[in-house]
Amino acid sequence: MFRLNPNYRFSRAAAATIFNNEAHNPLFIVPKVANTHFCFSSTSFADACKLFDEMSDLDVVSATSIIGTFSKQHLHKEAIYLFTRMLFNNIRPTEFTFGTVIHSSTLLKDLNIGKQFHGCTIKSSQNSNVFVGSASLDLYSKLSTIEEARKVFEDTHQPNVVSYTTLISGYIKNKRFEDALWLFEEMPERNVVTWNAMISGFSQTGYNEEAVNIFIEMLRERVMPNESTFSGVIIAAANIGAIGKGRSLHGYVFKCLGDKLNVFIGNALISFYAKCGNMEDSLLVFDKLRGRNVVSWNALVCGYAQNGRGIEAIELFEQMIVSGLKPNVVTILGILWACSHAGLVTEGYSYFNKVLVFGKHYSVAVRFTRM
Repeated sequence: MFRLNPNYRFSRAAAATIFNNEAHNPLFIVPKVANTHFCFSSTSFADACKLFDEMSDLDVVSATSIIGTFSKQHLHKEAIYLFTRMLFNNIRPTEFTFGTVIHSSTLLKDLNIGKQFHGCTIKSSQNSNVFVGSASLDLYSKLSTIEEARKVFEDTHQPNVVSYTTLISGYIKNKRFEDALWLFEEMPERNVVTWNAMISGFSQTGYNEEAVNIFIEMLRERVMPNESTFSGVIIAAANIGAIGKGRSLHGYVFKCLGDKLNVFIGNALISFYAKCGNMEDSLLVFDKLRGRNVVSWNALVCGYAQNGRGIEAIELFEQMIVSGLKPNVVTILGILWACSHAGLVTEGYSYFNKVLVFGKHYSVAVRFTRM
């Protein structure tokens, strides 16, 4: 695939030129973003540009499809550039075109250009479309204020589950829990994604008991949990040390999935048992887990450290190295923490000297010097 010139910056001045008021219809203003901003190292993007410029019968459906393809491949700057070529050729964007480039703006974390696109949909009376509304809602809830996001929601005609879920997540992120609950109750229909947003959102903001209760209510309404649901609620149970509820959850997971534990659920269970001080069950889950990743090893290493079992943490760390898996900063912090708790000063300094020193390590290292 092609790559952008690393010195490229999407010019906000150029973007503003595209959407200024020099013409009666802002959608058909000739873009002034220079081709020299791009470095073509593959024919795919060059061919797309050529297609936009030379294909006389290129229509909005084809153009939107091409832009969408680049966006799905995470080539968001390129997708936006092709959008400007589309305007250059007097092809009027549809709601799906605008929704795509607004989504790309969000992933580029470029609120300014996203606002420009949203402004165009307002001028062209396309902003009430649910596809445009959902994309704009996501833009404002992630990069701007919840008030702007709510205004977009209110302007959307017949908001769908995605619209509701996005605003609910925004409310939770801003700790407006009553608003989130009210909107959740007002939803005409709720799917598992919405329930997951509530569970993970409340858990991540410290309201773990509420997250567990939401899961219980989910089961009462006969909504089938998925793997993301289980991961979120197990983490919530771990954070409050609810060993009884956690065991029940583990049993329910086994009933639904059998031994085919997803690595994310497995990691959550390892952390859960470790936080509850039950390292035996934590190790049991770890041993049965297929496709273990660095997070799995970290959860067990940190669990041993947390429970003052430094020798086991070191032994596990050595096994991790032998397995060929590369430790990360969390692993190193876990092993230093384990050595500190177990009074293993020499071993701690030895491990500390083997790794690249990150600022986060110093608080642990200082504890060695005070033993």
